[in-house]
Parts: sequence; C-alpha cells; structure tokens
Amino acid sequence: MNITVTESAETYLAELLEKQNVEGIAVRMFVTQPGTPYAETCLAYCRPDEVVEDDEVMEMEKVRFYFEKNSLPYLEEATVDFATDRMGGQLTIKAPNAKVPKVSDDSPMEEQINYILYSDINPGLSSHGGEVKLIELVEEEIGHIAILQFGGGCQGCSAVDMTLKDGVEKTLVERISGLAGVRDVTDHSVTDNAYYK
Repeated sequence: MNITVTESAETYLAELLEKQNVEGIAVRMFVTQPGTPYAETCLAYCRPDEVVEDDEVMEMEKVRFYFEKNSLPYLEEATVDFATDRMGGQLTIKAPNAKVPKVSDDSPMEEQINYILYSDINPGLSSHGGEVKLIELVEEEIGHIAILQFGGGCQGCSAVDMTLKDGVEKTLVERISGLAGVRDVTDHSVTDNAYYK
C-alpha cells in the first residue's frame, strides 16, 4: 500500500478528529466511481461502529486511517497534504490512479477494458471531441462481447463504424484474452428492437 500522508496533513486531520469528540474516531479514505473519468477521492470521519471488516488499516502517530478495500488499487501512489495559505490552509488529495485503475491480467475484464479505453483510446479521440465508454460486457457463444458507447464527436459520424469501431475492437481484442469483439450500443441489430431498422 503506497499512500503518503504528509506531516502537516496528519496534524490537521488529528485536530479535526479531536473536535469531533468521539472516542476512537479515525479517517476513512475511498474513491467514488473509481477507474472512471468521474472518480473522486474522498476522506470521511470514521467512527468505530462505521469501520468495515475488510478495510485496510494504517496506523499513524496521530491518526488512524482506514482504506476501503475496493478503492485500494485506485489509491496507489496517492498523497494527502495540507498546505497553509493566507486563508488558513487547504487539504489536498492527489490520487494519480483514481481515474485509471492499475490492472493486470487477473483483473476483471471490465476493468481491463476500461483501463485501455481511458489510458490509450480516449486520449486519441478527445482531439475530435469523442470518447468511448464501456456500457456492459455480454457473454455470447463466440466469447465475451464489449458493448461500447461512442459519445461526443464520434456519435452519428459516418466513419464511426468503420474506423473507430474497427480500431477500438482491434486494440481491445488483441490486448484482452477472452474478448471476442465489440459492439456499438446503438447497433440495434442484436436487440429485440431490430425491426425498427
């Protein structure tokens, strides 16, 4: 677990906890919507009765930290700091991996797909105002199919089918074992609404 809490942040948090006047109160750190562009890294008070069984614990001199188990990969290399300024100061959390999960071949396929989309594919699309996101993973006879949504500038663009889908599919299928292909969420030929076509 590679998480840094600076001395100034620890002192500041210890003072906040003291004001709560609750025996054994600690700090809990977690990431909401981890591994997505909307990830937020949060700190919250954690009373003894709010501790979750599989939380990871980090004992510091003045503060006890609990880390949500599911958030741990996203909190790797995170830094909690307190910088004083004229207004008193500000607690900052830098979590470089909150939006992009650290994945390996053992990670769930959804995480591997999201990782490639956010780290490799979307940065290239953002210049066209587009982005791709994973909507769901479905299992079919030929293997897993990733249902993707092409958003932004890619939507309704006649080239989306050929260039983008082919390029994205090629990248994902090559890099993720067990993935058979991708499908655009707007491709209704696979749903019950096929007769609208």
